[in-house]
Amino acid sequence: MKKDMKEKKKKTPAREILEWALTVAAALVICLPIRAFGFELMRVDGSSMEGTLADGEIMFVSKFDYASSWLALPWQDDETKESAPCLVTGGAPERFDVVACRYPGRGGTVFVKRVVGLPGDVVELKSGYLYVNGEKYDEPYVKDEYRAGGRNDFGPVTVPEGRYFVLGDHRNNSNDSRYVGAITRDMILGHARTVVFPFDRVRGIAPR
Repeated sequence: MKKDMKEKKKKTPAREILEWALTVAAALVICLPIRAFGFELMRVDGSSMEGTLADGEIMFVSKFDYASSWLALPWQDDETKESAPCLVTGGAPERFDVVACRYPGRGGTVFVKRVVGLPGDVVELKSGYLYVNGEKYDEPYVKDEYRAGGRNDFGPVTVPEGRYFVLGDHRNNSNDSRYVGAITRDMILGHARTVVFPFDRVRGIAPR
């Protein structure tokens, strides 16, 4: 017992700091790869996906299907992050997948949108209804009151190769590809799969 107490007394402030730093480093080594390429919990911020996702809900975003991650540290500034290399893994999103994504020039801000146009598709909105390659989609997740006004008559536009056209389900209140253009694959962070909080609203996020 005396020996143990003697050893504890020998711990210097420098050693305490070193042990703390090593603990933090170990946690980062474990957590960052999981967050980048496994899964991430994300909070819905805003009403642009109203009807499918509500403001404040927390969703499980899978990175197993497809992911992209800046090779930068979370606390670095937006300019540094945007200039860092981006590692893209997995396949590609399918039409109507709900995804977490970024926009050009918006730094680390994460948006949640629905992929409606794949590379080479011709996308058009007529009176709030979606047409892809001339085929009309009713989109039952879009409320009728969200089909009027704004840019609900849009296009037709052809989605460039390597890019994806994304829209919010609340078409009257969504900053999406109608304004920022189609986004590149490396801007898509992962596939939104499940709402996990609040617990009384746990549910899957169906593609259609």
